[in-house]
Amino acid sequence: MINVTKTYLPDKEKYLNYIDEIYKNGWLTNNGPMVISLQRKLEEFLGVKNLLLVTNATLALQVAYKLLQLKNEVITTPFSFVATSSSLVWEGLTPIYSDINAKSFNLDPKLIKKHISNRTSAILATHVFGNACEVDGIASIAKENDLKVIYDAAHAFGVDYKGKSLLSYGDISIISFHATKLFHTIEGGALIINDDTLYEEAKLMINFGIDGPDSVKSLGINAKMNEFQAAMGLAVLDDIPAIIHNREKISKRYREELLDHGVFQEQNPDGTENYSYFPLLFDSEQKLLDIQKKLNSNQIFPRRYFYPSLDELPYNESNDIMPISRDIARRILCLPIYQDLDFDDQTSIIDIIKKGA
Repeated sequence: MINVTKTYLPDKEKYLNYIDEIYKNGWLTNNGPMVISLQRKLEEFLGVKNLLLVTNATLALQVAYKLLQLKNEVITTPFSFVATSSSLVWEGLTPIYSDINAKSFNLDPKLIKKHISNRTSAILATHVFGNACEVDGIASIAKENDLKVIYDAAHAFGVDYKGKSLLSYGDISIISFHATKLFHTIEGGALIINDDTLYEEAKLMINFGIDGPDSVKSLGINAKMNEFQAAMGLAVLDDIPAIIHNREKISKRYREELLDHGVFQEQNPDGTENYSYFPLLFDSEQKLLDIQKKLNSNQIFPRRYFYPSLDELPYNESNDIMPISRDIARRILCLPIYQDLDFDDQTSIIDIIKKGA
């Protein structure tokens, strides 16, 4: 069976050495040495400051909303994983969708302004498949209208923009360390917070607001990463350069072989790539379904990321239709890509698509 991705498992002995340390010190959670070490190493590796580890990226989004004291409406993308929208609704905020660019698949800054009202508190954009948003355009709109900016950078581990980490843009970026991601901690995520004062508040917020053994300073929840998650992250991090290198080769081969059999995502020229996903856009939904069926019959399971368009969710209260997002969502398929995808298996995927398209 060939799935759209496969979790990378590091050398077992390396991971067990970290586990042995956990057993020796008996510290399983509550900002233990593994979490502290991973935070420092990730800040260095990614070139960011104020990185805060949490137990998953959905909680990271929810913490970001609370930190920035968002209210009422948030302009966001209809083309993303469902958590980008569901986390807003869960926190009592209203997603206001703005359509995407048909080539980059990211929020189109030119379309955002018409959705801004006196109820708008923020823009929540996704770097879709790790492709950098037009962050300069979004920043300009936000500044002009006194809005906060949050980036759902779940896919953007290690991506740079204009020579610095893409994660350092906006007020807060969040990133996912789920087992399906390029870098993972089994489950997990992080916030990258530009404001130092907010960062200190966030450290309390993810631990019930507790600031001492007998003191609760502020409102908070439990969003802490545990030591076993952090240990996995430490074991995986050393292997990231090799992982990206292997995925790059697989991605480039797809591009070379499938150039005339679909449309590729247009990459931001000022951003780097991390090869987290390989989306392919077909000229019709029926062609996608036919090819998906043929791939599935050969035990190959790509995924329709992201389908449906989020403006079609049953709990979306707006009547606004996002035609570009809906069109892309119906025609896009993410092909299998992971660090040890077999050459012959990739050949099979390519051949089926060529015959079907």
